[in-house]
Amino acid sequence: MIKDKLRNGDFVMGTWCEIPSPNVINVIAKAGLDFVIIDMEHGAMDYKVAQEMVMAAEADGCEGIIRVPQNDESSILRALDVGASGVIVPHVESREDVKKIVEYSKFFPVGKRGFNPYIRAGNYNSGNKDLFRMQNEKTLIAIIVEGRDGLKNFDEILSEEELDVVYIGTYDLSVALEVPGDVKNPKVLEVLEELVSKTRKKGKVAGCMIHDLKDLDEFKRMGIQFVLYKTDTAIIYDTFHEMQKELK
Repeated sequence: MIKDKLRNGDFVMGTWCEIPSPNVINVIAKAGLDFVIIDMEHGAMDYKVAQEMVMAAEADGCEGIIRVPQNDESSILRALDVGASGVIVPHVESREDVKKIVEYSKFFPVGKRGFNPYIRAGNYNSGNKDLFRMQNEKTLIAIIVEGRDGLKNFDEILSEEELDVVYIGTYDLSVALEVPGDVKNPKVLEVLEELVSKTRKKGKVAGCMIHDLKDLDEFKRMGIQFVLYKTDTAIIYDTFHEMQKELK
């Protein structure tokens, strides 16, 4: 389970998935990634396809996490009901935002997640009396801190006990620091390292996106355990684009 790896201090790697395809997910899973993030904020998938994508990941030992479009009960409930290992919620700006995510994601006594045993997350039957505890232990809660208010309230956000992963959006961080798009600017890297240090001191896991091996080495040094390598679309595009340039 990915949560166990993170608790043990291991580094895990995944990618953002924008292509609504279980087949693509299964190829990625066979490559050995630990997890995929199925993007329902920007991607074109619905919940039926998202469930098939989660199943395709799990078929080869990979975990499916869903980025929900917003912090609301229905989005989070449906993402977890299709069997996702967890959710990653965008635009988190306060501790109150995190409290809502916990409430929607965890069953009693931790939260108020709605219960239906006859869906994939419930194993399609009502016989498992330990389901609430198992799901509460399994479900990964990740957030994306990407705006000025999120940065301002960062310490407060970290104080929420059930929060597992804080993903720091470097593109949005560059905008907040008035160097838009320059994610390798020293100002961005300095603040990123500070945020990662705060996250780890609070017992949470820091996450970020990498674009190459140099990024990987630098971010591992910082202690970023939850690593996203590009997006599925970018990996396909970049590979063919580079090959086409070489051909010409």
